[in-house]
Amino acid sequence: MREWIDTNIVPKIAQWESLGTVPDEVYKACATAGLLMPMAAGSKIPKWWAEKYPVIGGIDFEGWNGFHDFIVHDEMTRVGSIGIPNGLIGGVTLCIPAIRKHGRGKALYGVIDEVLSGDKRISLAVTEPEAGSDVRGILTEAVLSEDKCHYIVNGQKKWITAGMYANYFLTLTRTSGDGFTLLVIPKADNVTVRPMEMCGSSCAGTAFVEFDDAQVPVNYRVGEEGKGLSYIMSNFNHERLFISFQSLRLARVCLEDSIGHAITREAFGKRLVDQAVVRFKLANMARETEALQAWIESLVYQLDALSEEKAVQLLAGQTAQLKAHSGIVLEKVVSQAIQIMGDLGLTKGGRGERLERIWRDVKAITIPGGSEDILLDLSVRRALAVFETENNAGHLSSKI
Repeated sequence: MREWIDTNIVPKIAQWESLGTVPDEVYKACATAGLLMPMAAGSKIPKWWAEKYPVIGGIDFEGWNGFHDFIVHDEMTRVGSIGIPNGLIGGVTLCIPAIRKHGRGKALYGVIDEVLSGDKRISLAVTEPEAGSDVRGILTEAVLSEDKCHYIVNGQKKWITAGMYANYFLTLTRTSGDGFTLLVIPKADNVTVRPMEMCGSSCAGTAFVEFDDAQVPVNYRVGEEGKGLSYIMSNFNHERLFISFQSLRLARVCLEDSIGHAITREAFGKRLVDQAVVRFKLANMARETEALQAWIESLVYQLDALSEEKAVQLLAGQTAQLKAHSGIVLEKVVSQAIQIMGDLGLTKGGRGERLERIWRDVKAITIPGGSEDILLDLSVRRALAVFETENNAGHLSSKI
């Protein structure tokens, strides 16, 4: 994975960042090299996927686990940016697991095949101008046509990662009353996509998407009508873990580059690393990063060991807390790294290039997938719910 990234991505980063886009052929190359399917599969690869799509490294599907998934995302993020990874594989990672789990029928299987083959791209469309972390506040409406063959969709989505590249949008809509339905909406004449200028993540293809009487065949519905919110909520667990993977590697990039600079840079007759205050900064950066690594590895192991149902029950809150914590760690580490590198860390290009990108990208880590405040509160509420469930079942009485 590292060899592929170093060969195919790293030499072009500056060019793509300048252009604000990643060429379509790179996405196809990801499919050919065996990156797309494993990223869509997560910790377990279905046999029929393994028979049809390549796996990087030639690893047997039966031996694939959460640590392989971790490594793939970790190495992808060594580019020192989330814009490029999110623009390339964000849609695959965030959309295909939900379609695979809840979707049925030839049309949706066809979408999965087009995406995993590298022929088409997909993007998750949930956030709206008036609904971010409060997903229940979405207003995009899907109305079933009189002949019950189509949904007519109207509404707006905003801050949609990889939206500029997408051929399909996995879209959460409001259907009847408080019901929510998940639809795969093909890009067509009644779907308008406009680029959004962001402070970072310039290659992520972030977009404003508007549906104006967009007609969506009913066979593009994912799962049952009215259950879309529960599907998205469960899908958030995977998204938050994926973002935590990114945070960890970006923190390691900051540590790597700032240590390299501190070893070679001299000030006041000493190398920076010979200054106690600089070593103190490095020690705290390393302490935070290593602790985050240990937590992620622990959670990956638990997710592999538990059944899917039990993992959701016991680890959804912890995953939310981990995602929030990973962003907090990254903010601290990149701030200290730039302090050590000085002006180099604020300059596009040169030795501080990766740090400058990460500094611009960091809020695109802490806000998407649930903001820090919301997720920390959610983690406590989920912990209390687990306690009450286990206590009512009599599983905790002997331990208290």
